[in-house]
Amino acid sequence: MQEFLLTYKHEMIATAITFGVLIILKFITDKTIRKIGRISDIVEARTLLITKYASILLMLLGFGVISFIWGVNYKDIGLVFSSVFTVIGVALFASWSILSNITAGVILFFSFPFKIGDRIKILDKDIESEEPFLIEDIRAFHVSLRKSNGELLVYPNNLMMQKAVTLIYTYEETAETPDGTEEA
Repeated sequence: MQEFLLTYKHEMIATAITFGVLIILKFITDKTIRKIGRISDIVEARTLLITKYASILLMLLGFGVISFIWGVNYKDIGLVFSSVFTVIGVALFASWSILSNITAGVILFFSFPFKIGDRIKILDKDIESEEPFLIEDIRAFHVSLRKSNGELLVYPNNLMMQKAVTLIYTYEETAETPDGTEEA
């Protein structure tokens, strides 16, 4: 055991430093994302989802750095990854919209053009309704929109990024009228 520790002393120190840096980066990114969510008045569930995405990205980055530190033969890993990514690529081609919806959800989180409780109109020829929708929820894949008659429309995030969306009025504007009474 002592021989192992002496042989790989530098790699173990570098791995420990990498773990330390990753923990600090995770703490900083979590704090930053939570602060953006709090400042933008974004629902906590969306904030937690984005922090999960950031954690996964940091974990993949850490895996790459640690494999570099330990001198993994990239030719062997390249062969394995190319085979795996070929299979995954075929599967992702079939579900490309899922990946684009997740990406659009992350972009919507950081750009926050609208929030839950806002009323919007989507300028899409496939939606017959001209009346505005109430944003009930914004998830990783879709936005839940409700008409005044109670009809629910689940609209994909990637279409929210592609189509023109008009903000009719925000939640703050609907919460209270100028005379101090609440609107329905």
